[in-house]
Formats: sequence, structure tokens, C-alpha cells
Amino acid sequence: MARLTVLDLLRKKTDNEKIVMVTAYDYTMARLVDTAGVDMVLVGDSLGMVVQGHDSTLPVTLDDILYHTRAVGRGLSRAHLTADMPFLSYQVSPEDALRAAGRLLKESGAQSVKLEGGERTAPAIARIVEAGIPVVGHVGLTPQSVHAMGGFKVQGKGSEGDRVLRDALAVQEAGAFCVVLEGLPAKLAARITAELQIPTIGIGAGPSCDGQVLVCNDLLGLDLSFKPRFVKRYAELQHTVVGAVQAYAAEVRGGAFPDADHSFGMRKRAVSSEPDEDRIVKLY
Repeated sequence: MARLTVLDLLRKKTDNEKIVMVTAYDYTMARLVDTAGVDMVLVGDSLGMVVQGHDSTLPVTLDDILYHTRAVGRGLSRAHLTADMPFLSYQVSPEDALRAAGRLLKESGAQSVKLEGGERTAPAIARIVEAGIPVVGHVGLTPQSVHAMGGFKVQGKGSEGDRVLRDALAVQEAGAFCVVLEGLPAKLAARITAELQIPTIGIGAGPSCDGQVLVCNDLLGLDLSFKPRFVKRYAELQHTVVGAVQAYAAEVRGGAFPDADHSFGMRKRAVSSEPDEDRIVKLY
């Protein structure tokens, strides 16, 4: 099965078909969401908070993104793969941005890259696009600017909405094929979506965007202490995971695991057409 391309995603806006994006960080999750039929998978620098345990995305390096994007790419057969460009991989100069974006395509298998920022980031986007690398923009709440914004706060209220619209238009003009709208009032996101010719992907930006993105760990409920308004949990797997590990621990401590069904015998079996149960698939 061929991966979805930029042209496929642009066509979805023309056809009024919603784009489904999820953020994932490893092979196993990538394989599962690809099987589920999502359109785009983002390897986000949110891995700094979700995977590495930091309180922001700022510590994430380009090598971190490369590592996780390679792993995610191995699990995909249909979904379009895009990778975040982390803090300071594109802000210094358009040439630095191009070098970093080129590494992501060459070394990780990403099909596109994502940059935060609007008017100030437009020169970097234009340089990357000029080299033939597809770009996803990101305006509104931009987590790499968390300190300048005074925290993770909704953007674009009141007269600030015009600034966010200008940012989105600048991203489009620079050549991005798609733009993430994060943390915006729903009416503003609807206005931007109507103004743009490229698809908008919302996260905390209401229902009018051309698509939506959520982090897999959030929609699956793997951290029930994380309760932002924009996240809808489609499962609460924290309970399932903790319960399963508690059951395993109890059986180990009580001597119930492993039992005979989960142990290897000494007797050599006769030749059989049955699968070789002595074959160990994974060793840890």
C-alpha cells in the first residue's frame, strides 16, 4: 500500500474530507494507528514531555526526532509521516533550517517536516520548500515559545486574532501545504480555515478545521492526570495497563507465573507439522 502524499492531503480539503492526524513516537503505536486508518502521523517534539518527562518541548534535539521518526516510519504503510523540527533547528537562519529538514528526510524517512511560527518563520519555510521538501506550518499556541507566551495559553483572543490570521497566511504564502492551528478560539480557527487554500489541522481549535490531531497517549488515556479541555479520551488505558502489571506482579510473587503452560519441557518432541513451540521469538 502506498503512503498518502501531499497531493492526496490537499485533495481532501477540495473534497471536503476531514484529515485524521495522530502524534506517535514508536514503532508499535505507529503500526496500530496505521492499521486503524489514520491519514497522517506526526512525530512531535511533544515527545520531550510525553516520552522523556520534561516540562516543555525545548530540550528535544534533532537527533531525538530522527531516532523516533525512524522507529515510527517502520510501522507505517499508508499514513503520511511528518516530523517536528525542534527548537533552534530552524530559528537561526533559513540555511540552518534547510540542513535540518534535509537530515529529517534523508535519515529518518519523513515525508514532510513541521515548523512552528508564522511571519517570522516564513523565510525558513520558503527555503525548505524551495529545496523540494514539503512543510507543515504551525500557528497559534506554539509550544516552543512557551516562555514568551507566559505558559500554555489559548492564543488569538480579541484583536490578536488578526495577528494569527496573518501568521497563517504567511505560512501559506511561503509554500506550506498544510498548517496546524493550536489553542485558538473556534470562531477564529473557522475564519482562518475559510481564508486558506491549504488544509488546517486543529488541536484545541474547534470543529471547523479541515482535520484534527491528538497525541495517541492522550486519546488512549494513558495519563489520566493530563486533562486539557481539548482532549477527548476514547479509552482509559492507564487503568488497564496498571491492572495488568499488578496482576503479573501478584502472580510472580505468589508463584503462579510462570506455570507449565509458559515453561519449556525437557522431552524432545517428534517431528510434527505443528508450529515449533521451542522457537523463542524475542529474548530480553
